[in-house]
Amino acid sequence: MTLEPLVRLAEAAALDAPSQRKRMLVIVNPAATTMSARLRNLVVAALHGRYEVEAIDTQARGHATDLCLEAAKEGYDVVVSFGGDGTVNEVANGLSGCSTPLTCLPGGATNVLCKLLGIPGDIVDATEHLLAMADTWAPRQVDLGVANGRAFTYTSGFGVDASVVKRIEQSPDLKRHKLREYFFVYAAVETVLRQYVRHPPRMEVHVDGRTDKAITTIVQNAEQFTYLDDKPIAIAEGAGLQTGSLAGVALRGVAPRDIPGVAVRLLSAKRSVVGHRQILDFRDVDGLRCVSADGRAIPLHVDGDHVGDVTEAVFEVRPGALAVVS
Repeated sequence: MTLEPLVRLAEAAALDAPSQRKRMLVIVNPAATTMSARLRNLVVAALHGRYEVEAIDTQARGHATDLCLEAAKEGYDVVVSFGGDGTVNEVANGLSGCSTPLTCLPGGATNVLCKLLGIPGDIVDATEHLLAMADTWAPRQVDLGVANGRAFTYTSGFGVDASVVKRIEQSPDLKRHKLREYFFVYAAVETVLRQYVRHPPRMEVHVDGRTDKAITTIVQNAEQFTYLDDKPIAIAEGAGLQTGSLAGVALRGVAPRDIPGVAVRLLSAKRSVVGHRQILDFRDVDGLRCVSADGRAIPLHVDGDHVGDVTEAVFEVRPGALAVVS
């Protein structure tokens, strides 16, 4: 990545600084996939042209949430999450229920909420977008999902996808590799074949007045489950950041013969996984409960961060709980 456009952007922004600037806290994850010290400093220098900026690097998991709790008390006009989806999740948990809005800059591998909010995936374009935002300031409220008390911005999973997330987190260096997308695919296939074909964990899914059996459940608070580069991957139908409800799917089981069919549906713009014989779907619900049927602990993730192995996952929605500006 060439950073010369950011150098020019920082120089131009300094010449256009207004007398009255909003207070901005930039929370930087220095370990994010695409982050470097020079990138961080250039972006912060550019933002100084339109905002009164303070930038703080996170030191450990959970640090961003603590910083946001303090930022809300100190009266910052906006908090910028500069990292990946995990950093955004921590910031959202810290700002949930308060008036201080969140916005974000892409520093991770996927940057799902960035894209959902209409913020460009390229860091130069995204920085320009945030500079222009100062002239069109219009915070709005979006919903948050909740899994066992932990808020999520776009998705949470109990089962297969959480197991894949857990597997990927065991190889943090590969998340920064230029071939990381291939590693993600490999980790997904390996996890399914090793853990979910012969003796998968079983769960009961209690939703919308019915109980179903499944091996995994995916709950969405937003339109997209994830992105493959800039290609949106949709799973649940009827999900959205401002619907006031949750949607999702549960997978009954998986055999090797089912993997190609499900994969094709995931990557197709014309076909949905809803309707596949192994998929149970739900939408427009305000909550659901998933319980391990055999007592085995099952991995749980929120926004792509593994948060533990548990025997029960309770999902809820908090309508309008998060202020955002983009």
